[in-house]
Amino acid sequence: MGSQSNVFISHYGEDDSSLQSLKQRLKKSGHDIRNSSIDSSKHRNQKRPSDAVVERLLRARIHWAGTFICLIGEKTHTRPWVDYEIEQAHRKGKQIIGIYKHGCTNNVELPDNFKKYGGPTLGSNSLDKLGDAISGKITPLEKPDGTESDSLHTINRVSC
Repeated sequence: MGSQSNVFISHYGEDDSSLQSLKQRLKKSGHDIRNSSIDSSKHRNQKRPSDAVVERLLRARIHWAGTFICLIGEKTHTRPWVDYEIEQAHRKGKQIIGIYKHGCTNNVELPDNFKKYGGPTLGSNSLDKLGDAISGKITPLEKPDGTESDSLHTINRVSC
């Protein structure tokens, strides 16, 4: 087992079971991660705090993490908090990795800020590649089915 990695896993709340599965699968495959995002394993039944408090909490938790992971499902692109988290990760200079939720098709839409700032996207079965990306190794882009994908960003080359 490798060293422990601090991560923030951004996700749509309705995809919590997929998030728990991802964490368990990472653990079983030997990846020791500590996730600072809020999910059902940390949720308390209490009054929801104000947006300003949520923003401050998210910024601190993203700052703590070494790597930002976005769990991408069918409706993730519709969630304003996911876009906010991605923007904060970008502002803090975090590596931003996307991993598709198990069962996604190749036409799943990415969140707008992931399109702007995101790094590699990985298929749901690419745990070794996710581990490599967390440890800083370059990882190719993948579609939800795990096949190689084109770059998210257009690179304009200018000759001098």
